[in-house]
Amino acid sequence: MSMIRELRAAVRPALRKGGGPSSYDSCRDETASSAVVDCGVYRDGARVSGCPSPAEALRAVRSGERGGFVWIGLHEPTEEEFSGIATEFGLHPLAVEDAVHAHQRPKLERYDDSVFTVFKTIHYVEHAELTASSEVVETGEVMCFTGRDYIITVRHGGQGSLRALRHRLEDDPELLAKGPSSVLHAIADQTVDGYLAVADAVQDDIDEVEIEVFSHTAGNGRRGGDAGRIYQLKREVLEFKRAVSPLMRPLQQLSERPMRLIDPDIQKYFRDVADHLTRVNEQVLGFDDLLNSILQANLAQATVAQNEDMRKITSWAAIFAVPTMIAGIYGMNFDYMPELHWKYGYPVVMGVIVGICFGIHRGFKRNGWL
Repeated sequence: MSMIRELRAAVRPALRKGGGPSSYDSCRDETASSAVVDCGVYRDGARVSGCPSPAEALRAVRSGERGGFVWIGLHEPTEEEFSGIATEFGLHPLAVEDAVHAHQRPKLERYDDSVFTVFKTIHYVEHAELTASSEVVETGEVMCFTGRDYIITVRHGGQGSLRALRHRLEDDPELLAKGPSSVLHAIADQTVDGYLAVADAVQDDIDEVEIEVFSHTAGNGRRGGDAGRIYQLKREVLEFKRAVSPLMRPLQQLSERPMRLIDPDIQKYFRDVADHLTRVNEQVLGFDDLLNSILQANLAQATVAQNEDMRKITSWAAIFAVPTMIAGIYGMNFDYMPELHWKYGYPVVMGVIVGICFGIHRGFKRNGWL
């Protein structure tokens, strides 16, 4: 089995199940206020025992003859919590500011001795029924500082946990031996695999809305579906698009341009991730076009329904106009009116009214107005 298949076999179960306990869980002090989730030193693809601080881990890597790299994971650090690590590792101030304040678009920035990458993570929100206020996707961010002997991951939001991913990678020493770029690839692959899963779920929601719009009567009694739900789905697809489309160029750079900090063997596998991202991007663009078509069909159906209602109202108004007109004529109280004192006048007039109304009704019925 190739390296990329082995990596996917490790990552995908983690996406579904969240992974189990691993050797680094004991390194997290749950009572501490630090944003550091885990800090580990890796040599020859294996984790070195112990729970060093970031500064101790960096000294251990750079002072030893065997080399290796440091992987530090943080969750929503403050400026004070991240400043020490940024100084210790010599991170660029602009990248540090982006990592702390978050809400960045996916991008890749290269500095002298590091590569800063931003990934938008997407999570599908399960819901029993799609409504005009349903939240379909939730977003988070994973930012990576990749250097020669370190990788620092900064996560924002409740999604995109790297706990299971770290555990799986620790079970694959051959892959981890490739250095920090192997971790960067694993994060990119997990992020894009998450996009694929969310795209399939969103497709189901769109199919459901489409069926209701083109059915004669929606399951909830509303004719032609609900424009509010379509608009809500379009907003969620737009949020999805903002995560996927900007990532196209960074992955293209990682897969095609030689980079000093990216292992050539790992760079090949970024091409596969880029291919999957292209597929997702095409799906999302297709979602947007399809929702536009569904919305237009929904509005067209609403217009047709209004026209049908207006034709029915007009038809009945024309029918009732006949007795109203005749009653108006004979209610004018003139002394010399034809058949005014004729004993058969009333039944004849009533018969004429019924006959004319019946004829008009039959004509409208035949033409589809009633």
